[in-house]
Amino acid sequence: QAQLVESGGGSVQAGGSLKLSCRADGYILASCGMGWYRQAPGQESELVSSIDLESITIYADSVKGRATIFQDHNKRTVTLEMNNLTPEDTGVYYCAAIPGRLLCRDKRGQGTRVTVSS
Repeated sequence: QAQLVESGGGSVQAGGSLKLSCRADGYILASCGMGWYRQAPGQESELVSSIDLESITIYADSVKGRATIFQDHNKRTVTLEMNNLTPEDTGVYYCAAIPGRLLCRDKRGQGTRVTVSS
């Protein structure tokens, strides 16, 4: 059974917003920092945002000011909200555990596609 499952992708008009959720096994959220990554067509994956075990958040410069990451331990989710989307936000978004501890390595979801049209 998948340990990380994303939802919320789809097609969005430029200027719109999105909300991506990642449902994770409880032990992952309890033990690992979590990140949302994206891979644009023909590009390497990049870290969009992360949240650590102390809820300290980091954002890529490209999304700073228009993205919010947060966790809900009761629902076992890590959510990424973004607004004022541009076509440059297009890509496959996936959540993954930040690979600090051994049990946090190789924990990532299948991804969800986001397409922003102008």
